[in-house]
Amino acid sequence: MNAAAQTPGSVPPAPPDVAAPPGDAVKSASGLASKVVTPATSGERPTPTDVVTVHYTGWTPDGKMFDSSHARGTPSMFPLNRVMTGWRECVQLMEVGETRRCWLPEELAYRGQAGRPRGMVVFDIELLDTRRAPNVPPPDVAGPPDDAKRTPSGLAYKVLKAGTGARRPSQFSRVTVHYTGWTTDGKMFDSSVAKGMPVTLSLDNVIRGWTEGLQLMVEGERTRFWIPQNLAYKGEPGAPRGMLVFDVDLIRIE
Repeated sequence: MNAAAQTPGSVPPAPPDVAAPPGDAVKSASGLASKVVTPATSGERPTPTDVVTVHYTGWTPDGKMFDSSHARGTPSMFPLNRVMTGWRECVQLMEVGETRRCWLPEELAYRGQAGRPRGMVVFDIELLDTRRAPNVPPPDVAGPPDDAKRTPSGLAYKVLKAGTGARRPSQFSRVTVHYTGWTTDGKMFDSSVAKGMPVTLSLDNVIRGWTEGLQLMVEGERTRFWIPQNLAYKGEPGAPRGMLVFDVDLIRIE
């Protein structure tokens, strides 16, 4: 079953082929076997250093579930270069929106770690999103490209990922977002992505560039903003100076 169809807190049942990969599973030289459960056509695939957002469930070959983001009712976010080898290999085969079943031999999984399942494990993984690691600055961090839009205030912005909603926040809205901020020399100075948790804030209690910029967004959208100093921290002591660049995901309007 497509993981997106699961209601929060519900866990998919063990698949019928949990005991061993079927004949139509694709096998790699490493020993990983995988099979597409729900295809996608986004064409967007993660790189080895990306931060991915997934829903997943893991079983032992006898059908016992040992871990599931569905049971927690919320997707998981993590850097691909910090997960087990089999996960990293399997997720890099996927497109955003795809669900894939992966059979991981022990040497690609927990490798006999205490308290972890031994032997082969099976995961159903739905790749919800992928984004650059926050410590990797965007290629246009030094200044807005020609295709960026500009507002009369001096704010520049570019939509990176189209939204899924139609509502836009007001200047007084509370919103839940993921974000990363860089200086124009590529130094990351703040990131909810690095912390692995989105933040909820009021748009009347943030820098002016955020108040203006987020009102241009719809829910589900990811946008890059180039915010001049007069719309950012205005040279305040201890705050980043000059133009700042933010990638912001508007998760929802509260």
